[in-house]
Amino acid sequence: MNFEIDILDETNEVTTEQLQLTEEIISEAAKMEGLTGPTEISITFVDDKRIQEINRDYRGKDTPTDVISFALNEAGEEEVQIIDPEGPNVLGDIIISIPRTIEQAQHYEHSFERELGFLLVHGFLHLLGYDHLTGEEEKIMFSRQEEILNAYGLKR
Repeated sequence: MNFEIDILDETNEVTTEQLQLTEEIISEAAKMEGLTGPTEISITFVDDKRIQEINRDYRGKDTPTDVISFALNEAGEEEVQIIDPEGPNVLGDIIISIPRTIEQAQHYEHSFERELGFLLVHGFLHLLGYDHLTGEEEKIMFSRQEEILNAYGLKR
């Protein structure tokens, strides 16, 4: 599989090892989800101020959050889907707040890497169409997250 992961660290706080973990866990998730062919994804690490701006501007919620995903290959009711059948499958963008990742890792009493992996996989699954709006959807999505994290070795 030809899988391109573009990573931007706007915080300058993510270590080389954590960037490597980011690539590896997303690649593992893509493999486990059966993605084939050329695929692209963008991951951006930001601070709370920036993710709050994004959350406010795009979701109407003026508060910081931990992760936001923007799927580029799903058309909404008013959107026109433009896909080049010869081009890569551009999944979309995952944006993660590094301060939230640190805070939640401490709250849940696990490593920063475990929390980062959780947020990466969570955002990635949203790009693939998983959701957690209902109890049943949540059960499916969260169990898949755990399967991927466990397969990678990021157990609770």
